[in-house]
Amino acid sequence: MLSAFQSFRKFSTAQSIMSNLKIAIIGQSQFGEEVYKLLRRDGHEIVGVFTIPDVKGRPDPLASAAESDGVNVFKFPKWRVKGQPIKDVVDQYASVGADLNVMPFCSQFIPMDVIDHPKHGSIIYHPSLLPRHRGASAINWTLMCGDEKGGFSIFWADDGLDTGPVLLQKECKVEPDDTVDSLYNRFLYPEGIKAMGEAVRLIAEGKAPRIPQTEEGATYDKIWKKKDLAEIKWDQTAQTIHNFIRGNDKIPGAWTVLDGQKVTLFGSSMFKGSSFPSGTEVEVPGGSKPAIVHKGGLLFFGSDGSALNVKTLQLEDGKMIPAHKYGQAEEAQEKLELTEEELKMADTIKAVWIGILSSTDISNETDFFKMGAGSMDVARLVEEVKEKCNIELKNEDVYMATTLEAFVQLTARKGRGLDEEEFTYDAIEMEANKRTIRFPHQLFINNVFVDAKDNVTFDTINPTDESVICKVSKASVEDTDLAVAAAKAAFEEGEWGKMNARDRGKLMFKLADLMEEHKEELATIESIDSGAVYTLAIKTHVGMSIDTFRYFAGWCDKIQGSTIPINHARPNRNLTYTRKEPVGVCAIVTPWNYPLMMLAWKMAACLAAGNTVVLKPAQVTPLTALKFAELVVRAGFPPGVINILPGSGSVAGQRMADHPDVRKLGFTGSTPIGKQIMKSCAESNLKKVSLELGGKSPLIIFADCDLSVAVRQSLGAVFFNKGENCIAAGRLFVEDTIHDKFVEKVIEEIKKMKIGDPLDRSTAHGPQNHRAHLEKLLEYCELGVKEGATLVYGGKQVDGPGLFMHPTVLTNVQDHMFVAQEESFGPIMVISKFSSSDINGMLKSANGTEFGLASGVFTNDISKAMYVSDKLEAGTVFVNTYNKTDVAAPFGGFKQSGFGKDLGQEALNEYLKTKTVTIEYPEF
Repeated sequence: MLSAFQSFRKFSTAQSIMSNLKIAIIGQSQFGEEVYKLLRRDGHEIVGVFTIPDVKGRPDPLASAAESDGVNVFKFPKWRVKGQPIKDVVDQYASVGADLNVMPFCSQFIPMDVIDHPKHGSIIYHPSLLPRHRGASAINWTLMCGDEKGGFSIFWADDGLDTGPVLLQKECKVEPDDTVDSLYNRFLYPEGIKAMGEAVRLIAEGKAPRIPQTEEGATYDKIWKKKDLAEIKWDQTAQTIHNFIRGNDKIPGAWTVLDGQKVTLFGSSMFKGSSFPSGTEVEVPGGSKPAIVHKGGLLFFGSDGSALNVKTLQLEDGKMIPAHKYGQAEEAQEKLELTEEELKMADTIKAVWIGILSSTDISNETDFFKMGAGSMDVARLVEEVKEKCNIELKNEDVYMATTLEAFVQLTARKGRGLDEEEFTYDAIEMEANKRTIRFPHQLFINNVFVDAKDNVTFDTINPTDESVICKVSKASVEDTDLAVAAAKAAFEEGEWGKMNARDRGKLMFKLADLMEEHKEELATIESIDSGAVYTLAIKTHVGMSIDTFRYFAGWCDKIQGSTIPINHARPNRNLTYTRKEPVGVCAIVTPWNYPLMMLAWKMAACLAAGNTVVLKPAQVTPLTALKFAELVVRAGFPPGVINILPGSGSVAGQRMADHPDVRKLGFTGSTPIGKQIMKSCAESNLKKVSLELGGKSPLIIFADCDLSVAVRQSLGAVFFNKGENCIAAGRLFVEDTIHDKFVEKVIEEIKKMKIGDPLDRSTAHGPQNHRAHLEKLLEYCELGVKEGATLVYGGKQVDGPGLFMHPTVLTNVQDHMFVAQEESFGPIMVISKFSSSDINGMLKSANGTEFGLASGVFTNDISKAMYVSDKLEAGTVFVNTYNKTDVAAPFGGFKQSGFGKDLGQEALNEYLKTKTVTIEYPEF
């Protein structure tokens, strides 16, 4: 057996050696360096690297890597003169004996003598989907032409301009605000490197295709490097101008003339607001109207009246400034006196510059870009500062501080939290609760507040007086698709999908801290939008939301799989392990009774698991979700991770259930809607579902309980949050010997409850959430009396303005009655009596509904408590307490109250999938 195995190993090794190639790499740049390293790791022999001469004494990254490995490096200034190959150069190339030329981003003209010399020929990487955008500026043209998809081609070189047969292509979506840098860094660079390795493997295995290029749709685009080509023509649509600016960002940079000087524009995006911001006007030669300097940047107008916004400007002297500061007298920024820790950081930064610039001649006056740094060097600098100094910068920051001293100062300011850029949006401002509150009223997609595509809005109502708080954008199917696309891009291609779990946790902790910082404002918004009593909103609606985010933030880096012993496949051995992975884009639909808390219960677990989210809050209570979205941006969450779509369930909610890119939907609401959602999720793409639906929670009061405690807890069990509580005690079973006394004490306590303005600190009972619900509650009481229940208190609306309902008590309720079977979701106490001689009969009645969310029992007899807890068919059982939920305890129902859990470790499973990996390896 051993000799057979050794023979097998020899055969495998021989096959591997036979498939390896002798490769010449012709090109330059960090891309070329990474391709070189990948091919070496794959076992190929790099017999020569042909690159460009050193620039200002600084070798190309490809040359540096090869020289350090002892690989032959040739630095030719040119390969031919007057179109003819230079014999000495060609001879030196031929001497290495390559089987294949690999040309990643080769900028030189290579003679056909070299292209055709190896037995496998030559392959070239090109950053477009050939035959479109042939030429050296393909990425620029992809953006300037407004292409909706981009990508790259690896093709076999011939004697034409990017015309050879295609070996492989990969494509990606071009995002609306992509720049040359973002498209390159997000897709063309990392995926291109991998694809070059894949192409060489296909050649080595004899499987590489040669697909002839068609001339249909071919474009031959001129080189786009000269600054004079990049002047903006303003007699075009805003979208065309935006495409032109982003297609030139960062090189060569699109420019225009403002106030007599050339100004280069960076960071363009289409303006999506419903009204243009006010600010200082700036004349634009050739423009249809003046530009506007405003808090969010510099707004320019196209010939069609639409606008685009620019974030960063470069003045004629090379200085970069935020666009919103254009025209302002420059403030002399006070130079920071660095602390001892910051001085160490400065030394670290200098060492990073030395490594990137390949020069030890670095002083405070050294300019990063004048030393030859490019966009990939910017990305590397940002990442190294993050890793070594624990300070997060943006690429734009590097362009704002180009000398070492300025960069150190900027990094120190960032580390101290100074100069934070203000996040601006079209805010609603109003006075309430003796404070000024500010909140958004638009959809939140990809970290931007935007109007609905069809500009439809709805009124959100203050239930205290039925006044209109504001108009809110109403999401359409198109808006929902945009939000899902943003979430998908953030998950699959964005920073979130690549982020370390611990860094995810840091963002969630920061978000929780911001919620804490704004808790009074959040609670005030919750009160005016949902009718929640302010003191309850502070403690529960907002307080538990903060606790939930902190709890799940701590779980981010503790989600782990397991190793599993399985039977070995002798003579080999096996290792089997599991991975817990995020499911992808998740949709969440929340109810109106706890707008912020239900958001937190579901979203925190979803984010901790690594997913991205599209959330639709209840249409009648959207405002705290939108305020939360503002805090998401301030916390630093990447675009697309969290998206909030106020609107109707029948449109936005239904589209989320139907959308093929949504992989999980979490819903809290009514059972009929939950059934519809489950059906849609099954028919669309069999997406994962968790449902927290209706309840009719029984609360059992035994005669041996502490009656005063039972009365107090029962009042909370029914009237907490004015009865708009999913686990509210829907039916009380009171032992007959204490029934009358219990009812008497309940009525006595109800009369003490103050009903009124939820912002009044002494108020105990606020308004019902919306008029339709109040009317349904009044009908519920009428039906109960009609069926034979006794109305002993309440049952009517409070006189005066607002949606206030008297706390209500119905007694003598029998099993057959509607009020015994169905949830009121309001301040209605439904009481039945039972005999101690028929506990099992009472339990049959308690379990005799299709719901099983929560339940409770009050007794001082531990045996009785344990027996009843065992028999109750509910996801939660409270003993001698009620409403005692905690972020660490799983929460969810049985039967038609739904399935799946919120809160606790179990909630993470709703947003994770388990992958099993089995590896076979030889036994030595």
